[in-house]
Amino acid sequence: MKISSFAKAVVAGLAAGATAAATAVQDGVFTTGETVTTVLAVLGALGITYAVPNRPAEGDRATPGRGL
Repeated sequence: MKISSFAKAVVAGLAAGATAAATAVQDGVFTTGETVTTVLAVLGALGITYAVPNRPAEGDRATPGRGL
């Protein structure tokens, strides 16, 4: 199954944003600082995840002496 770098980044951004937002609304109020934190979490996850390349597909990834 091949997943594009963009799709991988979007999923990571959504997960990071949802986590930050869920933590932020625990007290029932979404402050400016919490908004900034949520936005930075989304942007950070998008950028970092998009920048890391997908591992190329190989026939046998468990070849002795090559590691994973």
